[in-house]
Amino acid sequence: MSQAHDHAHGDDDHNPFLAHHFDTMGQQAGAAKLGMWLFLATEILMFSGLFLAYFITRMFYPEMVLEAHEHLSKIHGGVNTIVLLTSSYTMAMCVRSAQTSNTAGIKRWLLLTMGCGGIFMFVKYLEYSAKFEHGMLPGKYYSAHLHGYEIDGLPHIFFGVYFMMTGLHGFHVLIGLAVMTWIYIRANRGDFSASNYAAVENTGLYWHLVDLVWIFLFPLLYLVK
Repeated sequence: MSQAHDHAHGDDDHNPFLAHHFDTMGQQAGAAKLGMWLFLATEILMFSGLFLAYFITRMFYPEMVLEAHEHLSKIHGGVNTIVLLTSSYTMAMCVRSAQTSNTAGIKRWLLLTMGCGGIFMFVKYLEYSAKFEHGMLPGKYYSAHLHGYEIDGLPHIFFGVYFMMTGLHGFHVLIGLAVMTWIYIRANRGDFSASNYAAVENTGLYWHLVDLVWIFLFPLLYLVK
């Protein structure tokens, strides 16, 4: 058993992706995954503050929130929900391809995931464009009443929360797309295999968090009753 361990350690010593401060690829992957989970925990804390802001707004202005949310496009929100749920599957398949040293599969599933992310941002652009056109903006920029949209109460607060939550989420989608572009470039070089797929797996974890946050955002903002 000791000889087998020494042999495995020797293979790791020759792995160009093993950092000098780790003994084995497994140890390196474990440390990377722990770091990613800690990072995701901080992300959850950040979004939790925004969810708290939403619930406080709804608690103090329930009628206004119910009226204002009717001006959000359920079709746009629903399409984006389907797109992101699909991207979770394609990202999972990308990770599985990396675990089985299937470079072609990594690139194929990664491109599909990036395509879903691109569709999400395009739909979000259409949705935001309509809000800007109708003056449904946060704070002092709110001017929907000048466009014939009368919402009782303080709707600029709701749209402030809406833009903050969906805007921050959209920013995370863009970051995910940038990271996946980097992963694709590395996959094209043949960097990933069954012994080195931590970067792909951690990218998948990040993307699943992006999807999870949207699963909460969609019903709270678009389907609230």
